[in-house]
Amino acid sequence: MKYITINENQRGLLFRHGKFEGLLEPGRHLLSGGKVLELVFLDQPLHSVTCGLETLLGNPAVAKQAAVVEVPDQNLALHFVDGKFANVLRQGKHAFWNISEKHDFQLVDISDPEVSPEVPRYIFAHIPAMFFTRVEVAQHQKALLRFDQKLVRVLEPGTYFFWKNGMKVDAVPVDMRLLPMTVAGQEILTQDKVSLRVSFVCTYRITDCVKVLTEIDDYEEQLHIAVQLALRDYIGQHKLDEILEGKETISQYVLQRLKEQEQGLYVEIVSGGVKDVILPGEIRDIMNSVLAAEKRAQAGVIARREEVASTRSLLNTARMMDENKTLFRLKELEYIERICENVGSIQLNGSADLLTQLTSLLHKPERSRKIPEFDDPFLEE
Repeated sequence: MKYITINENQRGLLFRHGKFEGLLEPGRHLLSGGKVLELVFLDQPLHSVTCGLETLLGNPAVAKQAAVVEVPDQNLALHFVDGKFANVLRQGKHAFWNISEKHDFQLVDISDPEVSPEVPRYIFAHIPAMFFTRVEVAQHQKALLRFDQKLVRVLEPGTYFFWKNGMKVDAVPVDMRLLPMTVAGQEILTQDKVSLRVSFVCTYRITDCVKVLTEIDDYEEQLHIAVQLALRDYIGQHKLDEILEGKETISQYVLQRLKEQEQGLYVEIVSGGVKDVILPGEIRDIMNSVLAAEKRAQAGVIARREEVASTRSLLNTARMMDENKTLFRLKELEYIERICENVGSIQLNGSADLLTQLTSLLHKPERSRKIPEFDDPFLEE
């Protein structure tokens, strides 16, 4: 014989010769005659290592103090303790001591991956990822929700949860922003058999996220091919000089062709244009030579015009001085002043002093100055 003490947070499962006989409450108990006591804690699920759950629940005292839930197939049970979420229970029968804590259960049908609105969203922060799939759709996206590769619906931006029940759940994102596309380095022959490398850029926006993925195989590649064909059609029908002079015309032509295919590709073409036109090496050298020759000729014309303008200015000045004696005298004094600024010392010959020599220089008799007439076609401009 021996005494066993059962605490308030415990219960005793009494067995005699391996058979469950009853439930012992807290206190001091005497064990004798082949009796065995199994202590269990109230904050743990109702469970015994000696017998099964059905045997325990068959006892009225145990059944009265237990909270029991039976979870069928394709279901889960959300377990709440004192109103707070505790865990998720799989299919099967579960029992908990309903003494110090209150246990509640919410059955959830997971045969459909869609999570019912009745399920609180906050619990997914506490549920293991093995029970659900999380899908996030960014602000600039929409997503095509599929169950076992079958389209279900379009998801707007947000966060979504789906139960894992053996069905494959996936979401294909579609970017709804303004998107760029670059068609780079396309080698195309012009009408005069010159090989050009042309790069084209355009921006587009998807208009139907469902059809663009379900009715078109790789819409980006389809749009790329449409740009290539439009470039080849235009460049193949024009000569090199026409292409170099009309890059804007190429852009307008390609854009027009793309606009015609918008509905079939389920996109909206917003803008586009030729980015680069790269010439072959030998053609580029020839074009550079032609350009250099043109610039030299333009420089010669400009120099000649400046020379004519300078000559015309001198002629006008001469005519004004011939008509105005005072202006002529002021011009002479200006040049004498310049000479004096650049002379370090002056040596005088003879007996005349400096003032007399300068006076004689300034009062020399006027000579007749006749301004010649020029017959130059540049001066008549």
